[in-house]
Amino acid sequence: MSEPSATAPPADPAAPISKNAEKKKAKMKENEARLALKAAKAAKAAATTPAGGEKKAKKEKEQEQEVPFVNTTPKGEKKDMSQPMPAGYNPIAIEAAWYDWWQAQGFFQPQLTQNGEVKPEGVFVIPSPPPNVTGSLHIGHALTVAIQDCLVRWNRMLGKTTLFVPGFDHAGISTQSVVEKRLYKTGVTRHDLGREKFVEKVWEWKEDYQGRITNQLQRLGGSYDWTRVAFTMNESLSKAVVETFCTLHEEGILYRANRLVNWCVKLNTTLSNLEVDQKQLEGRTLLNVPGYDLKEKFEFGIIVSFAYPIEGSDEKIVVATTRPETMLGDTAVAVHSQDPRYKHLHGKFVKHPFVDRRIPIITDDIVVDMAFGTGAVKITPAHDPNDYEVGARHKLDFINILNDDGTFNENAGEKFKGMKRFHARVAVVQALKDLGLYVETKDNPMQIPICSKSGDVIEPILKPQWWVNCTPLAEEAVKRTRAGELNIAPKSSEAEWYRWLEGIQDWCISRQLWWGHRCPAYFVKVEGQDQDRNDGKHWVVGRTLEEAMARAEKLAAGAKFTLEQDEDVLDTWFSSGLWPWSIQGWPSKTKDLEMFYPASLLETGWDILFFWVARMVILGVHLTGKMPFSEVYCHAMIRDAHGRKMSKSLGNVIDPLDVIQGLDLESLHQKLYEGNLDEREIVKAKAGQKKDFPKGIPQCGTDALRFALCAYSGGGRDINLEILRVEGYRKFCNKIFNATKFAMLKLDETFVPSPAAQPTGNESLVEKWILHKLNLASEEINKQLTDRNFMSATNAAYNFWLYELCDVYIEAMKPMTEESASETTRKSAQQTLYTCLDHGLRLLHPFMPYVTEELWQRLPRRPNDPTPSIMVSKYPTFDKAFEFSQAERDFDLVFSAVKASRALAAAYNVQQNLQGESAQYSIPNSVANATLPVFMRAEKEDEAELFASQIPTFLALTKNCMSVDVVRDISGVPAGCGSELLTPTIFTHILVRGQVDIDAEVNKGEKKLAIAKMNLSKIQKIEAQADYESTVPESVRLANEERRKTFEADIQLLEHSIQMFTEMK
Repeated sequence: MSEPSATAPPADPAAPISKNAEKKKAKMKENEARLALKAAKAAKAAATTPAGGEKKAKKEKEQEQEVPFVNTTPKGEKKDMSQPMPAGYNPIAIEAAWYDWWQAQGFFQPQLTQNGEVKPEGVFVIPSPPPNVTGSLHIGHALTVAIQDCLVRWNRMLGKTTLFVPGFDHAGISTQSVVEKRLYKTGVTRHDLGREKFVEKVWEWKEDYQGRITNQLQRLGGSYDWTRVAFTMNESLSKAVVETFCTLHEEGILYRANRLVNWCVKLNTTLSNLEVDQKQLEGRTLLNVPGYDLKEKFEFGIIVSFAYPIEGSDEKIVVATTRPETMLGDTAVAVHSQDPRYKHLHGKFVKHPFVDRRIPIITDDIVVDMAFGTGAVKITPAHDPNDYEVGARHKLDFINILNDDGTFNENAGEKFKGMKRFHARVAVVQALKDLGLYVETKDNPMQIPICSKSGDVIEPILKPQWWVNCTPLAEEAVKRTRAGELNIAPKSSEAEWYRWLEGIQDWCISRQLWWGHRCPAYFVKVEGQDQDRNDGKHWVVGRTLEEAMARAEKLAAGAKFTLEQDEDVLDTWFSSGLWPWSIQGWPSKTKDLEMFYPASLLETGWDILFFWVARMVILGVHLTGKMPFSEVYCHAMIRDAHGRKMSKSLGNVIDPLDVIQGLDLESLHQKLYEGNLDEREIVKAKAGQKKDFPKGIPQCGTDALRFALCAYSGGGRDINLEILRVEGYRKFCNKIFNATKFAMLKLDETFVPSPAAQPTGNESLVEKWILHKLNLASEEINKQLTDRNFMSATNAAYNFWLYELCDVYIEAMKPMTEESASETTRKSAQQTLYTCLDHGLRLLHPFMPYVTEELWQRLPRRPNDPTPSIMVSKYPTFDKAFEFSQAERDFDLVFSAVKASRALAAAYNVQQNLQGESAQYSIPNSVANATLPVFMRAEKEDEAELFASQIPTFLALTKNCMSVDVVRDISGVPAGCGSELLTPTIFTHILVRGQVDIDAEVNKGEKKLAIAKMNLSKIQKIEAQADYESTVPESVRLANEERRKTFEADIQLLEHSIQMFTEMK
């Protein structure tokens, strides 16, 4: 692999730089940057400010950037946490240095027992889908990393032995194509260089882009074991490829045959069916074709009818075709045996108008539908899959008319020889018209095969290739899957899985490329013998040249011979199909293969379920006897915010590093020139970028990006990614940072965490509530990660941090940590806060590795806790000691009252006027000492006691609220209060007298009263039904009873309010 660029060596190798010297050097760089910025500010301040320029100068000052961050931590060392926390959250500063330290500490490598075995907690292995070395990663790869690394980090924290293997795919077609395009810009072709020199160029490309991708994977926080990095063309994996080819050939599963293949003229290679897209046309359509002038467009979506003259007769037989140029390769005309129109022509011939060829009229009831068209079908066995079958049944001639470069050969006749295929299409139709054989052209809804790599129109042609008989392999894979050995999620993908495997076709694995694994197959050319190279009986395979030579000697039976290795390479998916076991050392019986195969999970996009996953399964079961993984999770396809597929020409392909670091619009434009887009495509892409990112891409950081991608993953097939949502999660990171920073102020220098997180019994109600919520969050996140519902898992983590810890507990604990609070209260609140921060950061770590490590390292450790990093700490799980169900119900009731009071204050727009002297409001003597017109009316004694005990918490959670009075009945509430019902026995009241329109309040109350009475009437009618008690379930009756009581209490409250405001007029 290509390692990330290392620090330049010192000038004198005999005098290496010490760690202290490195720190000093880095510190000097930081100081220089700070001084330079300070000098620039001073120069600006010294300049004479023009008259009236004060506001402008102030605006410029506001826009001055902060001192740029400089990482002063030497590579591989732990970041210094002794300095005060920064003023604000800066993702670049937060994320610096941690990855190198994690890697240096060996945290990414599988942790084994002292005996070198898997830990008793179990093993979790993900063979990371190897990205192609074609180019840099895009945002779809970031989704893969976010999901996979989340699972790996979670399982590592659960105590399991984890292995996350990084690797890279040589991507034969794509990589060769991109390097050829790059060479073409310099006026050089691969043929100018020759095979050996060209392959050297591709290796240079591979080294460059593997290094770039490695940097991206590391910036994304992937905790890969880099000591095991794999590449599909390295020595050990190449050995696995050769072994597989030879084994399958020896078993008769892999064979050589001259059959129809999907030929891409643009790439000059065969493709598998999975690499061919079907483009739907509704009728006549003009299309550009790669390899032709952009101004040229050709007709598709039509069907052309023409006539063949019957030999020795004036008769003609009319046939139709969507590809008129293929008539140059016709070798039969087929009719139905029972079609009365053509019975007299059985066994006769037609005369080809352009080549010297007699074409037989044959009967074939399989391919011919008498009711379709004229009932006569032209047959081109060498250029059509259906016609190929007809040709095989009737032993017709297979005449190939196409050269590999898309021009017609001599079999097409002198008139058309050398023409490009779509020029020939036009020429053939014109020639038919000239001879009076053209009949008509009609619109024809159809699909045309398109190369998914180049966009070229695929041509079916005959090629001698190596094929894998997949049927017996697929049958065993289906059997094992149905037996429960493999779970595929989501379920929609499972249905497709069976449908594809049960209809599987033989797999063509030959590719006419120079970059890839060359076929370990050799043609045995025996002197003096006329041999057909298409016939597999003249070929041998060998794991080594020596093995091939020994087999050739046996085949030649003493005759002189030479060995000629097949020039073709193997399909990229043939090597990547061996990934889960080849990366563990197969075919050698290694310790890694024993411990880490089969893998636990294969996570990938649903779009390559058959390209890759199915092939791993059929080959893995056959070669190793084991299902290569027990679970397949298919993530969604990332699209842009408009739902469009990511495309370089649209300008919507996003580099994850640009989201992490941020990038202005002009720099986004400049990156377009790094690829192979032509000028016309660049102009279009720039327009797309300007529309989607008018201000560029904001700096979001890795943690926000990872969290967002996981939050999007809820089991759907598509994700419409909005960068603004990612930026929103950066604000969440900022909230976590600031909340922790504030909370740390509450943990003074004398604070020491208790040895264990267990409750002491001194916890207040709100402490029990937050510990219970922490417990529920732990349980929910673990459950959702187990179920692979990343959206729900992130929601649980987000809700705990934002709405429970930050919004409630940190606010509610403020009075408990003041000097006036008792030492017992203060210490208990601190311990609870510490536990929430400690466990809360651990819960977030799989999603947000960097900010959680940074903040967790600033927390003090519990006594005798040597855990060096959050990533190897214990992940929180459900703990019975943290279960406070009654406390949750009680505090939820209190907090609902807090929210009701806030809402009531907002409704009356008196948030800033809640505190005022009670004397000015004629408050009854029973509450004459109140300093705040907020009243909680609790009619039940236990509820009143609950609210009375929680007044300090109520005050802490209600802005501008200085006191709360708890009263038992309506007489304790002063006139002029706005009121809200919480339950039939609990009400909140805020004094609004003098601040509202009394007539409006009366009218509003009367409207609400009418609605409440109408709702009550509905419930009473239901309950009054004769058979209500016997026919309605008890749960429904109890719910109706509760609703009736609520409406009755609401009516009573509204009637009181209306009367009160009426008397105040």
